[in-house]
Amino acid sequence: MLETPKKFTLVAGSAEGPSRLNAFDNALLAAGIGNVNLLRVSSILPPGAVLMPRLEIVPGQLLPTAYGTITSDLEGELLAAAVAVGIGEDGEYGVIMEFSGRCGRAQAEESVAEMARAAFRQRQRELKNILVQSAEHRVQSIGCAFAAVALWY
Repeated sequence: MLETPKKFTLVAGSAEGPSRLNAFDNALLAAGIGNVNLLRVSSILPPGAVLMPRLEIVPGQLLPTAYGTITSDLEGELLAAAVAVGIGEDGEYGVIMEFSGRCGRAQAEESVAEMARAAFRQRQRELKNILVQSAEHRVQSIGCAFAAVALWY
């Protein structure tokens, strides 16, 4: 069994690439997590996890990550990805929500924040704070927007 992460960091980036996969990889690099192995996780922030402004990771590391991403090859299309972390009482678990769409940053941030509020309402818990991170991208050839909450040790 994997250890429960004790730290979390919100990251986001966007980029172009010669293929959809390269655009995604370049967006990861822009977000600062391009040289690790992402383990996609669902949407719970571990109890007591501490927000860190920067990741302290090594190349090749396994990194549990909740993320939203969108890639397009439609020139001129506006893309956005966003994540939100809903935080309740100290020491309790939080909720992570992800969003990606063909829209601007403001709409992505509004959508993902509302998802975090809804998740707390559904759990009948009091929401104390919402942290949001997002990326927006106007496609030139093949583009990607990416936003994530990295959970680490």
